[in-house]
Amino acid sequence: MIKAENLSKIYRPDTLPVRALDGVTISIKPGEYVAIMGPSGSGKSTFMNLIGCLDKPTSGSYWLDGQEISQVTADELAFIRNKKIGFVFQNFNLLPRMTALRNVELPMLYAGVNKQKRLELAREALGKVGMLDRLDHRPTELSGGQNQRVAIARALVNHPKVLLADEPTGNLDSKTSEEIMNIFTQLHKEDTTIVLVTHEPDIARYSQRIIHFRDGVIEKEELLLSSPTTPEQRGHF
Repeated sequence: MIKAENLSKIYRPDTLPVRALDGVTISIKPGEYVAIMGPSGSGKSTFMNLIGCLDKPTSGSYWLDGQEISQVTADELAFIRNKKIGFVFQNFNLLPRMTALRNVELPMLYAGVNKQKRLELAREALGKVGMLDRLDHRPTELSGGQNQRVAIARALVNHPKVLLADEPTGNLDSKTSEEIMNIFTQLHKEDTTIVLVTHEPDIARYSQRIIHFRDGVIEKEELLLSSPTTPEQRGHF
């Protein structure tokens, strides 16, 4: 599903170059659940921006679902982001004046889906995350965990090939974090490809594989035999 070869990203190459990513090569299979960890400045966020088509590499190649991404136009990138990638962010990124239902509809509006179909699919996505009873609530009327559920529904509504989650539990308490991660576990069981960035070892252990970044390169990888489902199974590093 995801294949990167010698992926590099240099910021300010003409003045004081910062090599944020330095020749990363990695493959992620369809349906795989991968966690990315590393200290601040390790390159993990840059890597997520590149595989999420939010930025282009300075050098190297990247394939998403069999398509080489490095040379596509800006319009093609926007189309790929909308149709093939679902994003979940730490701060939810919901529009405050819109209801949960309208927030989830937005990606389909950009994709040109008609109103009746948008409503149908938005309700279906909100149902998947247990939010059918909060369709008409705005973000300020919802808890942090409920807002993250809405954000996950929005990420899923276009049936993306890959779900990218950047610190999705960073603003949540431990009980709510577990509820959100159980949703990711269920999505993985439904063959969703998930790439998750986190600073929290117990959150990373929901995945099948943990990739550790440091100084713009992959420092090490850990293969987990299965995705744990309880705190006792997950444990801590």
